[in-house]
Amino acid sequence: MKLTKRLHSCVQLEKDGRVLVIDPGAFSEPDAGLGADALLVTHEHPDHFDEGRLRAALDANPAAALWTLRSVAERLAPAYPGRVHTVGHGDAFTAAGFDVQVHGELHAVIHPDIPRITNVGYLVEGSLFHPGDALTVPGVPVETLMVPVHAPWNKVSEVIDYLREVGPRRAIDIHDVYLADIARPIYDTALGNLGRTDHGRLAAGEATEV
Repeated sequence: MKLTKRLHSCVQLEKDGRVLVIDPGAFSEPDAGLGADALLVTHEHPDHFDEGRLRAALDANPAAALWTLRSVAERLAPAYPGRVHTVGHGDAFTAAGFDVQVHGELHAVIHPDIPRITNVGYLVEGSLFHPGDALTVPGVPVETLMVPVHAPWNKVSEVIDYLREVGPRRAIDIHDVYLADIARPIYDTALGNLGRTDHGRLAAGEATEV
């Protein structure tokens, strides 16, 4: 597959002429979902779920469909009958030719006083795992882990331990719009030296084969 990093937690995957986009949220490019044959959304927070971006993608391609959890699906299903699919932990499906498995149930704890919402992660083609806003360990081998590097709900020691527990062949940063460029080398060094995997990052629009 070809992986193209988009802003924040949005990633684009291409295989056999088909395009799958995960989490085109409000911090992603305005056109992040356009051109997608399939769209996946991990949870309802606006930096991962932007209704306008999803509607634009679904309107631009009448054959495109969305797979997501119930809280997001309920917002869009009435306008796109038969094209919005609700998924949860343990589900497996094929989206535009991509085999997808669903892992995880809850968003990471932000603060004990903030209720936790549902969050799912997606393992695509048995190879690439996007956990959304959680440090979900899928319990199966992962070649490429999209690692949430900086968020209000995590700290670098937790990210290091997550890399060690999942044990991917390589990890690529997502959830990075909050991280100032001046701090990037600190995270790169910590994750690279202690994460026990090949850690790297892609600039928005940069692509690699996975």
